[in-house]
Amino acid sequence: MGQAMHRYFIFETAAGFCGIAWNDVGITRFQLPTGTLEATERLLLRRLPSSEASEPTPVIRAAVEAVRHYFEGREVDFSGFAVDLQGQDEFFLRIYAAARALRWGQTTTYGGLAKELGVGPEAARDVGQAMAKNPVSLIIPCHRVLAAGGKIGGFSAPGGSTTKTRMLELEGVHLEEQQAKPAQQSFGF
Repeated sequence: MGQAMHRYFIFETAAGFCGIAWNDVGITRFQLPTGTLEATERLLLRRLPSSEASEPTPVIRAAVEAVRHYFEGREVDFSGFAVDLQGQDEFFLRIYAAARALRWGQTTTYGGLAKELGVGPEAARDVGQAMAKNPVSLIIPCHRVLAAGGKIGGFSAPGGSTTKTRMLELEGVHLEEQQAKPAQQSFGF
């Protein structure tokens, strides 16, 4: 993450406490909800130990409001927020760009994303690894990338696959249908 100064802000949503970190380039880290402010801060600082708590800039404040809206079940598009993924593998950057194009309620599979990138289904594991290492979950919607057959697959955020399922349900995606299709209006946690 270089020498850039990182700042962070912890905030409450309908799903729990989230954390966001940023530098002068963009959002560098996002922590999905936990049950307490302390747990969220601890998880965020594990990745960015030298960052400083700060009041959000206007852009970061807009991102915070978008996250709050998301966890209230309102359709949100995070693609306009700048992210700083410095230090990421070039192929992972391509994977993140493709995942970021997924819209509210739209899902794909690890293999489908690999195919979209023109690398074939054998790269599905690489897609899965990129999703597991996504530093800005939700901003880059890794929860919208599923295992083969529309199954939930893994999720490295607090709550694991239960959190992933709930996030998808917010967007109107119900996995028991085992289909990837656009969502209708959804409900909160």
